[in-house]
Amino acid sequence: MKQISILDRILLLATGLLAAYQIIVGVEGASTLAQTSFTITFGVLLVAGLLLIILGFEALDSPVVVIVSTLIPLSLSIGLVTKYFAEFTIPYLIFAIVGLLAIIITRYKTPGKAAVMVLMVVHGISGLLIFSLPIVLALRGVTNGGFALVGVGGGLIGIGGMLLSFLKAGKPILSRDIILTVLPGLLLLMTAAFVAGFALG
Repeated sequence: MKQISILDRILLLATGLLAAYQIIVGVEGASTLAQTSFTITFGVLLVAGLLLIILGFEALDSPVVVIVSTLIPLSLSIGLVTKYFAEFTIPYLIFAIVGLLAIIITRYKTPGKAAVMVLMVVHGISGLLIFSLPIVLALRGVTNGGFALVGVGGGLIGIGGMLLSFLKAGKPILSRDIILTVLPGLLLLMTAAFVAGFALG
């Protein structure tokens, strides 16, 4: 497995610092549930970055990492739905809880294709919301144009999630080394897009 380099650690540290900053400043005008969801998102990013710095890329082999990393798109999408489409909060919250439970059950009880399919469905729906909602809101003038950057971050998290999902399934789109090489930079760009989008939106 590719060993984590000094540059990787620097990129992951920068990701953690940006995530910590977003936790501190919060999202203006967000309800308690939305703010909690956003805090979980960036809290997981912060912890994940620190774990990778300390443990290296070997940490990605743990099934716990897959489950915890699912909290990033799920909690962020919950926050967006709650803040901008409050009428869909309960149905989407139910989907998120059921999706997370399904990932946990399939990851430990029926690992293999079923687990990968469940993961891809849950990640796909939440990732699509993170990508599309901010861009649509910005284009319609509901938010400032800069909020579309959150959608850009959603696109990046979708790419990262897809690469890791196929890698876990044993059918990687790119080689493991290439994926691990681009992952720290991808995480930093994603987090920077989220932070900038919330600041400008």
